[in-house]
Amino acid sequence: MSAMPRDLPDPADRSDRSDHRDAPRRLHPSGGYRNTCSFQTSTLIYDATWWFCEKFLDSHSRTVDQMVQAARSGRQNIAEGSRASATSSQTELRLLNVARASLEELLLDYEDYLRHRHHPQWAPNAPEALAVRQVPQRHRGDPVDPKDRSDLSAITDAQRWTLYAPWLEHADPAVRANAAICLIHQANYLLGQQISALERVFVEGGGYSEQLAVARLAARDRTHHEGETDTLPACPLCGKPMVVRTIKQGKKAGSRFLGCTAYPACKGARELEAPA
Repeated sequence: MSAMPRDLPDPADRSDRSDHRDAPRRLHPSGGYRNTCSFQTSTLIYDATWWFCEKFLDSHSRTVDQMVQAARSGRQNIAEGSRASATSSQTELRLLNVARASLEELLLDYEDYLRHRHHPQWAPNAPEALAVRQVPQRHRGDPVDPKDRSDLSAITDAQRWTLYAPWLEHADPAVRANAAICLIHQANYLLGQQISALERVFVEGGGYSEQLAVARLAARDRTHHEGETDTLPACPLCGKPMVVRTIKQGKKAGSRFLGCTAYPACKGARELEAPA
């Protein structure tokens, strides 16, 4: 019988959703981390590590504390970063990097466990490693829910654990450790993708303070123009919406300004004012 993972979310809990119908619209939505593959994979890793340490390591060992805390940090920092994104993109990026670093530390612990006990570590293309990595693909072919999306995000934590239980509940600790290593590599890859995407958004659209400045300009313009409905300031040359851009070269490199969305056809620009 499969063990049930800890920290299962309450189905009625909507605290991770930023699109509450009764809540005011946020300038920068946050939350939703429970639906990300990185958080779901990190939850598997945390649960697997807890039970691995409980079954195969001395409970008084300092290594147990370090492994459990590293696994927990990988998971919790994803959640904290998602919440912090409401007011600070830089904080979200920093916490995602902390999560990835914590999982990297845990990866070394599992590798040390195998090496110190002379257990083989699966090669990346070994049949056992491929079997673990291909769980999402196999699930797509035989979903738990016919309406399931093409990944594992639509199922519960308990159902997700069941898919990996043949490895994570195996009697051989080497199998469990190797499976955990596969999951850590997956989680770190997913976090790397998230970080790269957030960096692009931050560079192209600016952080929270820049978005506040744009919102302030838009609100001020609406007070001077009846019927104004644009959410961004209008270009003074062509009237199209403007976005925050960053100067990449010259003496003012790194400075931000409002540029026309029709660039390079239109080179309209305005200074980016700080929020009042």
